[in-house]
Order: sequence, then C-alpha cells, then structure tokens
Amino acid sequence: MPSSPTDRPATATRRQVLKWCVASGAVTAVYGLLSSKSSRAVDGSQAIRSPFLQPFIDQLPIPPIKQPVVLIPAPGKNPVKGEAGRAPHQVWDQFPPQVAYEIHARPGPHRFHAHLPEEIVWGYDGLLPGPTFIGRVGIPVVVRYYNELPADHIGFGSPEISTHLHAAHTPPDSDGFAGDYFSVTKSGPTLPGGPGLFYDYHYPAQPPEGDPRAVTGTLWYHDHRQDFTAANVYKGLAGFVLAFDDLDTGDETTGLRLPAGVGKYDIPLLLQDKKFDASGHLFFDQFDPEGFLGDQYLVNGKVQPYLNVDARKYRLRLLNGNTTRFFEMYLADEHDRDQEFTFIASDGNLLPESLTLKKILLGMAERADIIVDFSKYDPGAKIYLVNRLEQNDPRKPTDKRLYPGIQMLEFRVGNRVDDRSQIPKKLRELPPINGAAVARTRNFKFERTNGQWAINGRFFDPERADADPARGVPEIWTLEAAGGWAHPIHIHCDDFRILSINDIPPPPEWSGRKDMMPLLPGDKARLLVRFTDFTGRYVMHCHNTVHEDHAMMLRFDVVL
Repeated sequence: MPSSPTDRPATATRRQVLKWCVASGAVTAVYGLLSSKSSRAVDGSQAIRSPFLQPFIDQLPIPPIKQPVVLIPAPGKNPVKGEAGRAPHQVWDQFPPQVAYEIHARPGPHRFHAHLPEEIVWGYDGLLPGPTFIGRVGIPVVVRYYNELPADHIGFGSPEISTHLHAAHTPPDSDGFAGDYFSVTKSGPTLPGGPGLFYDYHYPAQPPEGDPRAVTGTLWYHDHRQDFTAANVYKGLAGFVLAFDDLDTGDETTGLRLPAGVGKYDIPLLLQDKKFDASGHLFFDQFDPEGFLGDQYLVNGKVQPYLNVDARKYRLRLLNGNTTRFFEMYLADEHDRDQEFTFIASDGNLLPESLTLKKILLGMAERADIIVDFSKYDPGAKIYLVNRLEQNDPRKPTDKRLYPGIQMLEFRVGNRVDDRSQIPKKLRELPPINGAAVARTRNFKFERTNGQWAINGRFFDPERADADPARGVPEIWTLEAAGGWAHPIHIHCDDFRILSINDIPPPPEWSGRKDMMPLLPGDKARLLVRFTDFTGRYVMHCHNTVHEDHAMMLRFDVVL
C-alpha cells in the first residue's frame, strides 16, 4: 500500500489517489499527510483552527534579487546533457538568450511567524517567496530550473515541477505546460525524453508582434504541475518577475518616473491565506475538491508583518497568491477609515490612465500595481493594507464587507525624504480592438460534473486539444460560470480584452489588457482573444488551483 500520495505510479492522477483513499477506508489516516508534519492526524480540514498569532511583530521580508550566471553545460536549442526531455525551443535562433540564470526548487527552512516553529517549505532557491527576477523588455533570457525536491517526501505536494511564468508571452516549450512536469526520477506523460536534473526555459522577452503597447510589467512564476499545482504553490513554489522598458523604466528620473528601486520603493507583495495545525505547522487539505481557505493572512510568507516606510511615494505590486480566497484590498488608517490610492496596472499591464480608488478586487492570480503616497501622513502614523471581503465558503465570497477589516500589512510611516517620482495621469496606450476581423466565437462553460470540475462537460486531458485558434486571428471567447461557484479564469500565451460582463462594459480598472477573468457565480464574460508569434499547445484553466487540479483545465493549440 502506498505510504504517501507521491508513492503512486507516475500515471496516477490526484482523482485516482482520492478514489484509492475512499475505497481503502483511508481518508481519516490520509489527513495525517496533509500537514507538513505527517504524524498529526485529524478528522478533516474543518476541524483545524490556527493558533492565535499576534500581528505586526515580524518585519516584511523582501525577496532577494536574482543575479545572472554562466550556465554549464551551455544551454541550446535542443536539450543538453542532464536536462529533462523537451521539445526544441521554438524561437531560439530568432531570439538567442543574452542573459542566463539558474534556480533550484528545493526544501528550505522557513518561519511563518515569530511564535511558530521553524519548518521546511518548498521554495525556489528554498525561499518563500522565491527570488525576484528583474528583466528588460527585448533582452531574451534562459532560466535553468533545477528540481531538488525529495522524491520520497511525506506530506502534501508532489516533487515534480513544471514552472509557469504567469503573464509571459512565451513559446509553448517554455510555458510550463501542466503535463510537462519532471524530476530526476520521472516526468509527465507529455514530456518527451523522460526525467532529468533540470529544464531550460527560454523567454524571448518580446511583446506580442513587437508592439510596445503590449508590454507586461508585473509577472510571477509558480509551479504548474498537473494535479498538484495547489499543493505545490501553497507549499512555497512562487516568486515575482518584474520587467521594465523605455516607458516603465525602473528609474525615477526617466520615462513615466514611477516610484522605483525594487525592494526599496517598488515592493512586490505576495498576499496569501494559510492554515496551521495545533502545533503550529503548515496545514493543507490536498483531497477536498471544493477549495481551501486559510484562517491566517500572510504577506511575503509572514503572518501580518509590518514595514517601515519613508514619508514618500511607493509602488506596491499586489498579487493574490491564494488557492481559493478572493481579496478586496483597501488602504486604511489606524481608525479603519478608508484611504485613497492610485491604481496604475492590472495583471502587470499599465492602464491607459491612472485611477484614484479606495478598493480593488483581486481574484486568485490577479495583480494590481498601486501607488501610495505616505507623505500625506505624519511621522509615526500607521497605515494598513486591509482585506474587507468576507469569504467563509470555498464556493464564493459573500456580499458583506468587513468593518473592521483584516489588517494584512502595517506600514509604519517615518520621516520625509527626497522623492523624485511622479504619478502621471497618462500611462500606456492600448492597442486598438479590431472587432471586424473576428473569425469565430467559442463558448466555454465552467461547471460541476460528476463531483469534479469541468469545462464544457470535459475533464482536462493533456493529450487532447479542445480548441484550435489560428495564430494572429482574433476570436471572441465567451466564458460562463455555471452553478454557485466562482471561477477566476486564466488564459495562457497572450493577454485578452474584456468586451462585456453580463452584457455590461467592464469597469475602468478592467479596461486594459488582462490575463485573468474572475467569474462570480452566474457571470458571463465576452473576451477578445488573439494569439500571436508562436504555435503549439497552451492551456486555459480556473485559477482556483484546487479546481484546476481537479480537471478544470483545457488544452488549446495555436495553429497556422
């Protein structure tokens, strides 16, 4: 009998594991595998309640910036010695890499809170979040991902990886296809050539068709292993990638002059919920297909940390890195009064114009770049990043707003300093919408089928393509959330434009390019999609990653 979920045959799926557990009467015992320490068995995830943790005693961690290296053996268009099998890099000759990195998916020590025990997470370079990559648009990159996760581990997660650079315009060989997972002992059913020590990803770093209006700025990389994305990302496999160009330069004296200095005045913030068991160790229910809600709120891997800020403007890059929980983020003072901030980018893409807001909704995997001017506050003031959206059910959030809200991050305002940054009204022009060129309309219904999650009644099969859009030809895709569940939908390869939601034009904050479409129950959204530059297989899926892992994903092939 298998001793852990990862001791099953390589061809077994999460759904087969669940059926095995039910058939063998092992469900209760399996919960011992859900914690990071397998010795603790419980009656189910609903019985778990995290211990009380005092907020704002840990300082916000800032992920280190990843530095380039020289790769040995040198990477190439085709797999090199030691590399897992893969298809040849599609545009290697057209965009040969100018910069190289290596990163290691491996276990590492982590403490989620000063009053919790240190434990082992899975992280890129053993860190949660992983190191931040900084790139320049137009400078092609190769990244060598080593898999050093333990093949014999006990607990939730699976030690094979397939890394997806979310929001990147990337050829399919380097997109992190869910079936292209690998480790030193085995690989996915769609990965040609078998396992290996590493996998070289080629990122051309070019905007679609070379159009500077289609540049993406805030990206994130995370594991995308078929059937185990939720567990592996929850366990720590996620990090940021920030891209700059001639407009969004990363310099406060050039271009748009936005707040700059990654880690100083330009800060990536990974927002997550998690749950801890009675002994303070990370807990995750890997077998419930509904979704998973934590009861502690973390930023960059710490429970409710604080950050000392100068009294000047900051660019904060918010990322909802949750499994199931939606956030609606506010800025509030010590009396829980909502404050204004400037919203400049959705899903990593600068809007045509900046917006003054007091709240921003974030479905899972959505990003929002905001600017907060702390010079408006007196030294010694405390300002909070607050979630006010109530969600007690994995199905969906409620309509209730929380007062007081959940304070996720405390900003401690210091003295005024020199600030050369600006908040421009005009940001990045959008490419035009050419509705007259639309070739066809496709309809996709996200629904519950036989106790699992399906798209148009079908479960994900990595060997089957369910759509074949032609390269460069615009289409309208209609996405519908059936039943009482929310489904944040992500489409790989290229951004899309939202034409309407329930026959109503999108709000201004969704007027730009998007790669996420958060569908609330009953929503029907019409999107203009167009896939450029590359051909091959990609996926669309629900980014409630538990739904994704329980088959709410489809493969589409971009064809000539």
